[in-house]
Amino acid sequence: MKLYPKITLVGAGPGDTDLISLKGLKALATANVILYDALVNDELLAYAPENALRVFVGKRANQHAYSQQEINEMMVAYARAHGHVVRLKGGDPFVFGRGGEELEYAAKYTIPTAVVPGISSSIALAGLQGIPLTYRGVSESFWVITGSTTMGVIAKDIYTAAKTDATVVVLMGLNKLAEIAQIYQQEGRGHLPIAIIQNGSLPNEKVVLGIMDTIVARAKEQQVGAPAVIVIGEVVAKHEQFALHHHRAVAI
Repeated sequence: MKLYPKITLVGAGPGDTDLISLKGLKALATANVILYDALVNDELLAYAPENALRVFVGKRANQHAYSQQEINEMMVAYARAHGHVVRLKGGDPFVFGRGGEELEYAAKYTIPTAVVPGISSSIALAGLQGIPLTYRGVSESFWVITGSTTMGVIAKDIYTAAKTDATVVVLMGLNKLAEIAQIYQQEGRGHLPIAIIQNGSLPNEKVVLGIMDTIVARAKEQQVGAPAVIVIGEVVAKHEQFALHHHRAVAI
């Protein structure tokens, strides 16, 4: 049977296998090859045909098994040789997932592509903790920002975000936590609530709550590590355990 090349970018969600979409599972069920990232729950691979190739391509902060260019080339090569390639990515392919770059590369070789959106950790993990990203009278918007640029420096948008009342979600920013806290403190916002959610939606999830003045020490004390999402804003005080962890009067 002739195999026709095709690429599907599938968002695997934040980690819990139940949080992938039905459409994502259907794509996996028809895959000839799966190229999956480090943040993808390995249990999802069981939904692919037994004879499908499963290729780990890494991509976690500062730990890349392959460069993005190599992954692009692998997608095309596997599609041409094997047919349907599912590019399985943690969260959503288009939220700091370089999904756009991968689509553009496939288009150069006129390979049909499809996208299955995923639940992004930038939204889901706060919600799973009972932290609303928007709340009437408290936060009218939320920003999603990367903690550091490809050059390894803190993102300029953090400086702008620190001046607003918007809820700010920082991805890939744990190693910049001290700098982020300092930027907010310089804006006179040392008492602003902040949460760090490590391994969100998974059994080994860890949550650290605090304010800008204390979060660096609390994160060190609780040995929080990557992957983690940082949520900043008055809405963090809505977490049911915030008051227990922090004696700060919050007018909400």
